[in-house]
Amino acid sequence: MASAGLRCKLFLFAVLFMAAVTSGAKLSRSHYSRTCPRLETVVRSKVNQLINADLGMAPGLLRLHFHDCFVRGCDGSVLLDSSSNSGEKDAPPNAGSLRGFAEVDAIKAVVENACPGVVSCADILALAARDAVVKVGGKSWSVPLGRKDGFISSLVEANTSLPSPFMTFDELVQNFAALGLSKKDMVILSGGHTIGQAHCAVVIPRLYNFNGVTGATDPSLDPTHADFLRTLCPSNQPLTFIGEMDATNGTFDNKYFTAVKRNKGLFSSDAALITDSFGARIVNKAARNPLSFFFDFGRSMVKMGKIGVLTGSDGEIRRVCSAVNSF
Repeated sequence: MASAGLRCKLFLFAVLFMAAVTSGAKLSRSHYSRTCPRLETVVRSKVNQLINADLGMAPGLLRLHFHDCFVRGCDGSVLLDSSSNSGEKDAPPNAGSLRGFAEVDAIKAVVENACPGVVSCADILALAARDAVVKVGGKSWSVPLGRKDGFISSLVEANTSLPSPFMTFDELVQNFAALGLSKKDMVILSGGHTIGQAHCAVVIPRLYNFNGVTGATDPSLDPTHADFLRTLCPSNQPLTFIGEMDATNGTFDNKYFTAVKRNKGLFSSDAALITDSFGARIVNKAARNPLSFFFDFGRSMVKMGKIGVLTGSDGEIRRVCSAVNSF
């Protein structure tokens, strides 16, 4: 059993971490108004150029920001390379599927050209995620800025912190709550799957021999949709790419929630959203009212973007997003 002193230290750490989560430390929408006044224009222009070249970069940039914030807070740690393959980008939830690293480097390069040594990679991730959503149909939100970049990136922490596509509703709630995010935030942020992409590995367990029962399909999955998914995902092809998670994949809208309502969510975690009465109410409202979803999504993204941020004298402004500065 932990000593009273250790329990006190753990409690104090939790209080301090949650205070940073809820306050966003010293983030400000005007943080770069003097040092890099054209920042948002520069980032938006480059993001639009990248997505014009590759529509799949929109979900890639959104997912990068999400996966960054869920491990050690929004500190750009997901971008760091590791010579021992022990960084966040090497973790199974990220390796081979997380996209946009070269594109973030390209954004950083144009930002450095405009404002050398001023803007963090963590702030670039937050802006790029917002601009990617807007580029493919979503509504904008104001992004508080002033994050610093972290020094540590951990495969182990990524494995334990990132939510899984196989989680139940309660597991998802616990995962998000550990970072100061509410049940509603969890459901609303799941709506980012409207532009999501996936490999068959995440859906095959629902289509074949579900829960170890020969020939069984997940009963929470619409049978006709399950038949369709089997045409895309033979049982022996887990690496096959699925290009859609709702009927308008590639467009940021509320159709993901319509799919979830109709038992056509791709992940087990998508289906889990309507296994709880509160979750089902949020899903139904988002499916009915796209403007309400857009507003809620922006608000939850701002809240997520404040998780565990480094500001002031903590952290650094990396010269290159994939490596800590060497002095």
